[in-house]
Amino acid sequence: MKMRTALTIAGSDSSGGAGIQADIKTMMANGVFAMSAITAMTAQNTTGVRSIMNASPEFLADELDEVFTDIFPDAVKIGMVSESSLIRVIAQKLREYRPRFIVVDPVMVATSGAKLISDDAIETLKEELLPIATILTPNIPETEVLAERLVKSDSDMIEAARSISERFHCAVLCKGGHALNDANDLLWRGGEYRWFYGKKIDNPNTHGTGCTLSSAIASNLAKGFDLDTSVERAKEYISGALGAMLDLGHGHGPMDHCFCYEGKFMESAADAAGEKTAASPESGVRA
Repeated sequence: MKMRTALTIAGSDSSGGAGIQADIKTMMANGVFAMSAITAMTAQNTTGVRSIMNASPEFLADELDEVFTDIFPDAVKIGMVSESSLIRVIAQKLREYRPRFIVVDPVMVATSGAKLISDDAIETLKEELLPIATILTPNIPETEVLAERLVKSDSDMIEAARSISERFHCAVLCKGGHALNDANDLLWRGGEYRWFYGKKIDNPNTHGTGCTLSSAIASNLAKGFDLDTSVERAKEYISGALGAMLDLGHGHGPMDHCFCYEGKFMESAADAAGEKTAASPESGVRA
């Protein structure tokens, strides 16, 4: 059976709600085979990050070579990369192997507004990686960093997306939130823009939303959908994952990436036992 494939290049989240773990769950839930190249290991849970251990540039290069020379990905998603040396390796390998679709979630600024990578790494990201992207998916603070301007209104989002797209020659999906257009995103591509409207879901468990959205976009591009449709389907998926109202952990918990899975292998032992108990002798099923 032929299956489309996607590669995530990002950091590992030990609590499973974001990073590599969220990417793989999302990709599989969206019907593609997921592969990974890990840029960093993080010790974290729903309340915060305790420590980070970055991969070496040499090891990251080996990861990428092994993936691309065996199961070539139909799309690539890039998440957290905190060191300039790692960003350069990724850019070098992507230029070498030339995947068709590259989705970059420029993880630079946390929801709190705190910077997650150094100014030096941000400049390397701008110089090396963003110009080879198919689409960028910045949140509002990240949009402000890339556009070098404040974003306080719809018109600000439009102007910021335009300037980012023209500078890096790629499509840009500026995500709402951060008290601005909570569920409405703006896609700028080909000199035009389109709003993707969404209904705000009252769920505090939003850990990994950026990872999930970008991975869903990459998955749909890998399956042959155009960019607009891929964004539309990704937003529908993330709304479902949030709407499932999963509640785990003591902080901002993860979404339910598997909300759309059904079938025998998703049932619990209690579910299976209930079915057996309910089966009658006439059915031919032995309890």
